[in-house]
Amino acid sequence: MEAASYTFELPVDRNAGAPPERRGVRRDRVRLLVQSRAGGELRHSSFHRLADHLRPGDCLVLNESRTIPASLKARRFAGDTYIDTVEVRLAKQISDGVWEALLLETEAANSSLLSLPSPAKLYAGETLRFASTLTATVERRAGSAFATLHFNMAGPDLFGAFYELGEPIRYEYTERPWQLDYYQTVYGTVPGSVEMPSAGRAFSWELLFGLRLRGVRIAYVQLHTGLSYLYGFRLDPAQNAESYAVSLEAAEAINRSKSDGGRIIAVGTTVVRCLEAAAGPDGVQAGAGQTSLYINESYPLRVTDGLISGFHEPEASHLHMLSAFIGLEELGRAYDEAIRAGYLWHEFGDVHLML
Repeated sequence: MEAASYTFELPVDRNAGAPPERRGVRRDRVRLLVQSRAGGELRHSSFHRLADHLRPGDCLVLNESRTIPASLKARRFAGDTYIDTVEVRLAKQISDGVWEALLLETEAANSSLLSLPSPAKLYAGETLRFASTLTATVERRAGSAFATLHFNMAGPDLFGAFYELGEPIRYEYTERPWQLDYYQTVYGTVPGSVEMPSAGRAFSWELLFGLRLRGVRIAYVQLHTGLSYLYGFRLDPAQNAESYAVSLEAAEAINRSKSDGGRIIAVGTTVVRCLEAAAGPDGVQAGAGQTSLYINESYPLRVTDGLISGFHEPEASHLHMLSAFIGLEELGRAYDEAIRAGYLWHEFGDVHLML
């Protein structure tokens, strides 16, 4: 990896195009690369052996957000005049019944992300018809690739329509469309993420129960993930505020572990952003808010002691956050070793523990 630009060559055969279960591997038996924050030492392990690397009193913090089927097809109309059919990729919820979204030409939506597809042209007063019962009016956003969609329903009815009509967002490295269940963590309970909070995918209930028996605390926070790609380019989360929530129960568990000398291990970059955004003078504060927090090598982490993450593609903004835990040089060394050792990338791939 070239540290200054976070670039590296990722061989095609390192892309995990199918869920582990479809490759004959249990979800908690993916590989685990363990990296010491203190000295950079690298160890190869399996995710089901995670307890070997934790201590009683440590606290794992998980994102309880659940993935929704955020890719929908819609016919576009200007008045009663049919324009074309587009793919709508939900980006994030603005309010009840109102969503930020990308509109892609259907050919562009199916093209490789290595090319640069064009966004669908927006027309004044256009309407999207997803089904006879579900429509949305489109509001242009000057200077933005996103549009604001005002749906004709809200609340559980709207989410029900998403589940009936939508599919998971998928990218070019996946072998084929996979069912929504493959894009879920076992513990996700609150629908809202348009892409899977994938760092926690490898957890099984058996593993979570085993960790509790070993004295590891488990806390749940909530941050609904947004889109990570925009027409072939990674989106910078620093430019895209995301909503988060920390319950009183979670804040108390995290702060208790911290005060008792335990380590706080975030499961995923979304959890790091949530915890650091919720940090106050007396520890993590319960409550809800929005964060566009940008974390990189120079950011002084206030809460998080360790991170469980997947392996990220070249130049991904998530790599900046990882460098806050282990530095650019050690991050590059870990990624070079992961490539050499045949680790797999993306949401169905292997896992990296920095602690």
